[in-house]
Amino acid sequence: MRLANGIVLDKEKTFGVLKFSALRHEVRMENEDGSTSEEIKRRTYDLKCSVQERMIQVSIPAEIALKDFPYNAEVELINPIADTVANANYRGADVDWYVRADDIVLKNKNNQNTGSPQNNNPQGQPKK
Repeated sequence: MRLANGIVLDKEKTFGVLKFSALRHEVRMENEDGSTSEEIKRRTYDLKCSVQERMIQVSIPAEIALKDFPYNAEVELINPIADTVANANYRGADVDWYVRADDIVLKNKNNQNTGSPQNNNPQGQPKK
């Protein structure tokens, strides 16, 4: 059982600051005989999450290039969704939550330029 389209998340309220940790694992496709193929279905990454105060795992499609960001680099999720997978058992069902996204990108720092403008005149030289 799955939610039809997942739950769309408010990135700031749900995650706060996300920092890249590492590739956790790759999920591979299965061949017709049930054996594991070489084709990658999706990749899951570990991200440090300030709001949840723990490491979270986020899966992105295999079509997206492998992410190799520096450790602790601030990142952002593109279109994050929370979804579930339920497995029936003798007492009802076990439900697992997971987060998937269209992509993981470095957080844009260009908008936060707080430095003062540089003076390009050599020291002691008058402005022209």
